[in-house]
Order: sequence, then C-alpha cells, then structure tokens
Amino acid sequence: MRVLSIVGARPQFVKLAPVAEAFAATATEHVIVHTGQHYDARLSDVFFADLRIPAPDVHLGVGSGSHGVQTGTMLAALDAVLDEHRPDWVLVYGDTNSTLAGALAAVKLHLPVAHLEAGLRSFNRRMPEEHNRVLTDHAADLLLAPTSVAMGHLAAEGLGERSVLVGDVMTDVCFRVRDAVLAAPPGPPLPGDYVVATIHRAENTDDPDRLAAVVDALDGLSTDVLLLAHPRLVARCHAFGIKLEREGGSLRVAEPLAYPQMVAAVLGSSGVVTDSGGLQKEAYLLGRTCTTLRTETEWVETLADDWNVLAADLTGLDAIVRRPVPSAEQGTPYGDGHAAERVVAALL
Repeated sequence: MRVLSIVGARPQFVKLAPVAEAFAATATEHVIVHTGQHYDARLSDVFFADLRIPAPDVHLGVGSGSHGVQTGTMLAALDAVLDEHRPDWVLVYGDTNSTLAGALAAVKLHLPVAHLEAGLRSFNRRMPEEHNRVLTDHAADLLLAPTSVAMGHLAAEGLGERSVLVGDVMTDVCFRVRDAVLAAPPGPPLPGDYVVATIHRAENTDDPDRLAAVVDALDGLSTDVLLLAHPRLVARCHAFGIKLEREGGSLRVAEPLAYPQMVAAVLGSSGVVTDSGGLQKEAYLLGRTCTTLRTETEWVETLADDWNVLAADLTGLDAIVRRPVPSAEQGTPYGDGHAAERVVAALL
C-alpha cells in the first residue's frame, strides 16, 4: 500500500510524527509532501528534526499569500505530484489551507482521501479553519475522528458511515515528548512563576484595536508571560505600530520553540494563554490550566472542570489566568497514546 501524506503547517508536523513512525513499522510506502505553507525554519524544519520525522519526499515551497492564492497555488502544484505517485490513500491532516488543497486535488483525480482529525467543529463560520474542516470532511472517503464528540458531529452531518474513532495522534506525541522531558528536565525558560502565551489567529491579530487590547492585557498580568511570538503576530504588531518588547510589564517575548522545548516550557509553567487549538489540548494533556482568547473552542472536552476557560472579552483576565488547578481527576477524552496505530490499521 502507498499512502501520501500532505502537510504544511506546524500542527500538522506534530500529527505526522507518530503516524510516520507507525507506517515505518509496516510494509506501507509512505510519501510525505510538504506544501511549504509554513516555510519559516522555526515552524517547519525544526519540527522534522526534533520529532524524528523523515525528510519530505516532495517540497512544494508555496510560501505565504492570501487564502485563495495560497490554496490555489497548492492545488496547481499537487496535480503533478499525485499523478506521479498515484497513492492508494491521500492522507490530509487538520484544518489548514494545505488540508483543503490536498483533499480537493485528490478527489479531482479520483484518489481516495482520508482526513485525520475529522469532525472538529467550532461552529464559527468566520474562521477559515472551520471552512477547511467542513469542506474536507464532506469531500473525504474516510474520516478519522479524534474524539466521541467529533464522531457525533460527523453523524449529525450524515457522515457517520465513513467515520472511525481512532483517538488523537497529538496525544501520542505529546505523551512521548512529555516523558522524555520529565526524564531529563531542562532548565526553566524563565525564573519563577510564569505562563506561556501564543497569539496568532485572525480574530485577535487582524484588527489593530483588538490586537492592542490583547497585548496590553497580557502585559498587565500579575505573573510573567512567556510570549512565543508567531511570525504573524510579529508582522501585525509591526504593521500597526504595537510594541511587544516593553519595560516594566509582564511580557517576555521569545521566538517559537521547538516542540520538545515547548512541552518543557508548558510543564514548567503555571498555565497557558492562547488562541491556538493545538496548545489548548496540549495544556490539558500536560495538566496545566488554559485560558483561551476566543469565543468558542473545537476542543470542548478541555472545558470540563475549568481546565480551559474562554475569555475573549479580556474582562478579569488576570483572575482567570491565575485560577487554581482543578482538583477533579481528568478523563481521557483524547485517547491512550496509540491513535497512530489505529490510523494505520484503518487505512490498511
């Protein structure tokens, strides 16, 4: 069997790692195509190295651009790649432009498509990620769902018969890296108490007033904030004249971390503030509270017992961020760390 994986952004590289490892334990030929959606080495190359992912067989080098230009450029480039390899399955991951482009390119060539992380819904149609999820799910032949909630969404949309509950592959890699970090802990990224923050979504960065309010709120917290500054955040702050580097406040700005260092930073923190879907879930898996600067989340399981709290309006943010760790025992809604094996079994 030949499977062609299409990835292009940091969260997809994390998901690819355990899947590639599981394929390597079989006779499957696994072709990896990197679209180049994330082309910054800090968001791309370093993840392949640190997570021991085989080098991509094809690199499209698409780079940045508007949603339409980026997706269209990927579509144009993928036709020849898919026609050359003619895989038994095209496997797409998550909810980026690379996900949608891969699914569309494959179905136009009548190649079977499997969607990993199917069934997630924020029900916010202003999010480009929501369009990508829904369109990919309805185009795909096999839907690999991470949670029972996702399975319910797929069933409600008439897609239950082609859906399989496999668990969350990010749990696989998060637990593996967590255990390695705990076995040989690095020094803390900041002395004393701190929270980890990431901000990159359009609803928090595209409007200058909103972005200024978010940055001011983070800088005004009563604990240090390790802000891992996504290139999109840096570019928007520069364009709007918003300073990230400040004196006397709480912000401590750093570049995005490699995945093991990011896991170590979260483990050393008292909590997380983010608008990232992946980091919400990683905080939950690592036993740290999360404050999400959005009005909704795809990962509704994290909201149980206030492990994750939605705080889009920023009111009382310091008290929310500084809340105690919940005393109730966590469940295991994201699986047992063996999702990648189930993905390979489903494809076989």
